[in-house]
Amino acid sequence: QVQLVESGGGSVQSGASLGLSCAITGSIDSRSCMAWFRQAPGKGREGVATIDTDGTKRYSDSVKGRFAISQDNAKKTLYLQMNSLNIEDTAMYFCAVYIPGLDEDWHYTLNCQFNYYGQGTQVTVSS
Repeated sequence: QVQLVESGGGSVQSGASLGLSCAITGSIDSRSCMAWFRQAPGKGREGVATIDTDGTKRYSDSVKGRFAISQDNAKKTLYLQMNSLNIEDTAMYFCAVYIPGLDEDWHYTLNCQFNYYGQGTQVTVSS
């Protein structure tokens, strides 16, 4: 059974940097991309960064040039380095994968599909 556990969130001031981690247990399907989503209060879930099955990395326009997604060689930890944070980056951040046959909470973003998410880690940016 796949489990995704995020860590590294916190409260920082505008302009600061923060790094998030997602520990992955269980076997991820080889056809699955990996991603970071975020959801701010009162807003929908937004995909901010993905790693495709061929290693291609994609970013939403809102974070391009400031955030960097990466993973370890064993694909057991997913990272998100966030630089130049601003108030609009305040949100709950989730890592995500795609599990074939799981028919719920499906999202398509940045060329990939996802349907399984961790519990999230909160990032709060203040001025």
